Amino acid sequence: MDRAEKKEAVGALHDVFSKASVVVVAQYSGLTVAQMQRLRKQMKQAGATVQVAKNRLAQIALKGTDVASIGPLLKGPTLLAYSSDPVAAPKAAMAFAKDHEKFVVLGGAMGTTALNPDGVKALATMPSLDELRAKLLGIITAPATKLAQLANAPAAKVARVISAYASKDAA
Repeated sequence: MDRAEKKEAVGALHDVFSKASVVVVAQYSGLTVAQMQRLRKQMKQAGATVQVAKNRLAQIALKGTDVASIGPLLKGPTLLAYSSDPVAAPKAAMAFAKDHEKFVVLGGAMGTTALNPDGVKALATMPSLDELRAKLLGIITAPATKLAQLANAPAAKVARVISAYASKDAA
């Protein structure tokens, strides 16, 4: 890699670190190519991205970003998983780590907050942004549904009473 390529890689990584809301650092030593492809596919489905970068270039790119606290974790064969959704990358990483013992989550960062492996695991157990939106929408629409039911209930009762008297008179 020549100097221009390194400069370009550092710039791209700096953009990633600036825009990502969460970054997870993991060791991948011992994983096969097929397992790495499976990891990339699972991350993509979850809305996250996996990137393997030279540790020294990643440490240079970290300077001046919110996630600079992950610098000490970049030792040995490490990969970076990141996403704009604060739960997507940790959830996919922990799910993959559960199935593959050679994939070890070292920690990460969410904004300026440094995360140890337990912090990443805690983030992975939280509902995703879409799940939270669905729950919130359900909470908001539930009262409106109940109001509509209550408004229609008296009219339905009156209609049933009239129907009962009409069927009684017909009999």
